[in-house]
Amino acid sequence: MSKGLVSRRRTAPWMHRWSRPLIGGVAILGALNTAYLTITRFTNTETACPTGGCEQVLSSPYATVFGLPLALFGLVAYISMAIFAFAPLAIQGDQQKELRSKLENWTWLLLFAGSTAMLIFSGYLISIMVTKFVMPFGVKAICYYCIASAVFALSLFILTLLGRAWDDVGQLFFTGIIVGMVTLVGTLAIFAPVGKPVADAYNIASSSGQVFFTIKDTSGESERQLARHLKQTGAKMYSAYWCPHCYQQKKLFGVEALNDLPAVECASDGKNNQTAVCQEVAARAEKQLGQGFGFPTWEINGKFYSGQAALQELADRSGYTGPRSFKNTL
Repeated sequence: MSKGLVSRRRTAPWMHRWSRPLIGGVAILGALNTAYLTITRFTNTETACPTGGCEQVLSSPYATVFGLPLALFGLVAYISMAIFAFAPLAIQGDQQKELRSKLENWTWLLLFAGSTAMLIFSGYLISIMVTKFVMPFGVKAICYYCIASAVFALSLFILTLLGRAWDDVGQLFFTGIIVGMVTLVGTLAIFAPVGKPVADAYNIASSSGQVFFTIKDTSGESERQLARHLKQTGAKMYSAYWCPHCYQQKKLFGVEALNDLPAVECASDGKNNQTAVCQEVAARAEKQLGQGFGFPTWEINGKFYSGQAALQELADRSGYTGPRSFKNTL
């Protein structure tokens, strides 16, 4: 090794020497975060969270893009950033210097473009979380996984900016503007339909008309008869429009059956809410169940049942004797 090379390495700022390992490490943390969320979405399991906000946000329409979990796209982005960061480090030897130099230059541009896009996209999602969930429902609606992802995206952007000596700052700024504008326009276009009613579907919305969930599944004769039976026998499903488990429960019945489903809206800002009734019922339900009143809670034949249930279970609990060829299952 020449003395000149040793001298250059000694004088290089520590940030420049360690920037790629740091960027790759943060990207791996982001990949683990989004991988966990992706798995929970595909397996239909709840995320571990100190509050209900994680599940509330992650089950909302904002958490799905093109019919796939948004976390899946985040996972791909973080894995790509890790590859961009580590790829040049895998090239060793004096004969590969030129190749490594070219790869470093290209991947630095990709790291900058990727971190810029991720920062803007994460910033938009955080603004959605704050305005659509935290402001209406309080701190209990905070999604900590979303905050973690935004912190990772910001860290990637800062590390990329400080990780090397950029030769043309003006060109870098211009590239950032272009990437930022494309990302913002694309993000707004993707989420533009969210919160708006969908024709020929059952829209679950707040009193202000903001749609949280849309059900397009059709009902079979068994679902329709079960819904009518529950209504006729005085059963009640206590729910809230923002509740993902209530959405899943209603989804089992399908669009046509929901017109007869005896659902009681408990959210104070829900459409046609019966908050006072829910408050009175909550005390009785908590006493009988020995736990807090959550959504959904079923009241069937004077007995309370907590959580969503399979249609077969609801049929058994209510004494339903009609057809049971249910189309949808948990």
